[in-house]
Amino acid sequence: QVRLVESGGGLVQAGGSLRLSCAASTRTFSDYAMAWVRQPPGKDRDLVAAVTWSGTNTYYRDSVKGRFTISRDNAKNTVSLQMNSLKPEDTAVYYCAAGQTVAGIRRGEFDSWGQGTQVTVSS
Repeated sequence: QVRLVESGGGLVQAGGSLRLSCAASTRTFSDYAMAWVRQPPGKDRDLVAAVTWSGTNTYYRDSVKGRFTISRDNAKNTVSLQMNSLKPEDTAVYYCAAGQTVAGIRRGEFDSWGQGTQVTVSS
């Protein structure tokens, strides 16, 4: 298992930007595909973005394509989510998560979760 700690959430106006970061405590960070998952108030968790172990390939849900960018730094054991042009519907708790592959992550197969960070977008 991997210990994951998110940071960077907060309150922002619609149209603004936030950058979320996730620090992983493991010697084998590059063995994992990484993802950001969000849970809006009163709703289920949804996969937002995922990245392969190398950072070469990414996945985004349709509603964030062109606005969000996932990236990772295997030397620093971190994964980030740059969120631009934020909308009120992006309001959610955002979780960092690790899995074996992006394909597995898209099937809901996760190995570890962070504690989550709140993102609130005001209109």
